[in-house]
Amino acid sequence: MEGDPLLRSRMRERMREILNVNLRVAVPQADVVITNPEHFAVAIKWDSNTMLAPKVLAKGQDEIAFVIKQIARENNVSIVENKPLARDLYANVDINEEIPREYWEIVSKILVKVYSIAKKFN
Repeated sequence: MEGDPLLRSRMRERMREILNVNLRVAVPQADVVITNPEHFAVAIKWDSNTMLAPKVLAKGQDEIAFVIKQIARENNVSIVENKPLARDLYANVDINEEIPREYWEIVSKILVKVYSIAKKFN
């Protein structure tokens, strides 16, 4: 049963559907998506009232990164290219986990820029 190609295909398709639903909920809540720009995407949210540090809401590589960026564009979530940061966050921070202190400075600079741009247009 486990080796049945049809069953494996159906399971992969179902996992894609579940992932897509999760991304469609998480990414619109993000303040920014950090990319590398093609292979990695990490969606980050920061709320000083409820969080000690910015949190990773979603992350993906290759095809999933493409979907994250697409959802971000559809929902007017800022996308910022920073290759080393995107790779590091993807590799070292789990979904729903706060980013480690070593990334606070660079992420805060990105968020300040994103917030100031958003403020200009509101």
